[in-house]
Amino acid sequence: MDALVIKKLHKSFDGVSAVNGIDFTIRQGEIFGLLGPNGAGKSTTINMIAGVVRLGSGQITAFGYDNQKDYRQTRRMIGVVHQEVVIDNFFTVDQALKLHSGYYGVKDDPVWRQLLIDRLGLEPHLHKVMLKLSGGLKRRFMIAKALIHRPKLLILDEPTAGVDVELRHGLWEFVREINRQGTTILLTTHYLEEAEEMCDRIAIMHHGDLIAMEDTRDLVRRLSDRQLRIWLAEPLTVIPAGLEEWLPELKADGQMLQLNLPKGGEVGLILSHLCELKLPICDIETDQSNLEDVFIHLTGIDGGSDGK
Repeated sequence: MDALVIKKLHKSFDGVSAVNGIDFTIRQGEIFGLLGPNGAGKSTTINMIAGVVRLGSGQITAFGYDNQKDYRQTRRMIGVVHQEVVIDNFFTVDQALKLHSGYYGVKDDPVWRQLLIDRLGLEPHLHKVMLKLSGGLKRRFMIAKALIHRPKLLILDEPTAGVDVELRHGLWEFVREINRQGTTILLTTHYLEEAEEMCDRIAIMHHGDLIAMEDTRDLVRRLSDRQLRIWLAEPLTVIPAGLEEWLPELKADGQMLQLNLPKGGEVGLILSHLCELKLPICDIETDQSNLEDVFIHLTGIDGGSDGK
């Protein structure tokens, strides 16, 4: 059974379409990235999954339960760390965490609660009211609150926005740990290097449409620009014949021959041809674009945005 199934999901606000009939599935146990620039529709999609925004049309199923017809079951199965900081201003951290699982009809589990407190560094701040917490501590509390009822699917909507490097690394370590224990993760982030490192699969939204969805490594490999650099023991003065289709260039005073590899192509044919040329090769390097380059290629917009 899949963790989440989205079918023909659509939502408009005042006649303006925000999500345009998208379809995607998240498998149990994976870390799935939902990326996109401002206005792409990611946050609207997440809010519909979480039950915060009504569906325009379509269907959302979480672990086999329809999130409209079986909303009590789906709310218990999903935990959400929203992009906006949402806190109970006049409760202490301790009070809020003790109460929050009850909102889902789940009994408080002191052992699990203490584990979250320890892992997220909240112990020294348990008796502070929310108004007294720093921005980073509020974010840590929101993560603990989202996990307090032990959801099977954790949605992280820009969880590291505005937090320090230490918390960011600690959070990703914790996310990997709970993922290994069986929690499925849906992540949005404008730190594209984080998405590339963390996510098994990635979907990219743009103007409400789903424009790409693929295993992270395959997506980057298929759409990235790659170069093959051949370092030579003896410099060349002219480019050898037969390499024209790879747009060859001589650099470093003729001691480096650079070839451009086709998107998603294999290097075997090129290497075979280079062997036939009997070039005095002393080293070979490859260089590949990253997810940010692919993101810009697909959307035409620079990465690092927090779409709605």
